[in-house]
Amino acid sequence: MTAGTPDIDTRTRLLDTALKLFSEHGMEGASLQMIADHLGVTKAAVYYHFKTKDEIAEAVAAPAIQQMIQIVHEASLKRSRGAQRDHALAGFVDLIVRHRMLVGLFNSDPWFKRIIDRAWQTSPRGDLRTRMKTLFAGPDPSIADAITVHIVLAGLGTAGGAPEFADLDDDTLRQHLLDVGRRLLGRPRRSRQPLQKRRRKAASPR
Repeated sequence: MTAGTPDIDTRTRLLDTALKLFSEHGMEGASLQMIADHLGVTKAAVYYHFKTKDEIAEAVAAPAIQQMIQIVHEASLKRSRGAQRDHALAGFVDLIVRHRMLVGLFNSDPWFKRIIDRAWQTSPRGDLRTRMKTLFAGPDPSIADAITVHIVLAGLGTAGGAPEFADLDDDTLRQHLLDVGRRLLGRPRRSRQPLQKRRRKAASPR
């Protein structure tokens, strides 16, 4: 164990606690003192890592933002438009499923949404939302295609973070979101074979 490990552990616990409290009380309702109390530390200990709730929210969202950057980059390297769409859709759905609580907070809290929107717009490789829409609809989409992509991105995110679907297991939610996304984007339907079974088949020796 290194000397810096306790600080790293405290920071990780702080971010996990903050996300939970933001989700339960909203960013306006969850104070730095509340976060400190739930962690069992002083408010000064929270200030050691973050000075404001905005800084905490940015750090909470950072892993998902980085994942989105990677998804968009990898999709842009695919040769065909269809392959780009498929990779971007699968990656976007996986992000939604992996970060359900974060997505739910984005959907419900205007303060948090403003922070995430700012992070998307200041991505090193350009506005992530614009790049994602271009992957799905092309650089000069028709009005119909632009509306379709807007519905796909907003709809999948809204459904994936919705409280009424919180009891669905990850594989079930992922499969349904993928099916809806592919149908809306006019992509060919894939096998309904259970995801875990397909993974085992792909991993088996040939």
